[in-house]
Amino acid sequence: MSESESKSEVARLRRQIEEEYAAAQRGLCGFAVTAQHAFITARMENVWLFREQLVPLVGEDEATRLMCESCAVAENQ
Repeated sequence: MSESESKSEVARLRRQIEEEYAAAQRGLCGFAVTAQHAFITARMENVWLFREQLVPLVGEDEATRLMCESCAVAENQ
């Protein structure tokens, strides 16, 4: 994978993490109470799966940092 492809993949995964975390936040704070726990759990598991996909691209520590940063961005939107 070229450097530009790698950067593009990292950006895509960061967007996915933001979207999944934002969905979990909406599930936590939204109006739908039914199946709330299962919904939030599924979204957060997806966040972790996307983080795992970042590991081969940027390493363990950087993947965790990017995940946290992406979640913070989603929370502030």
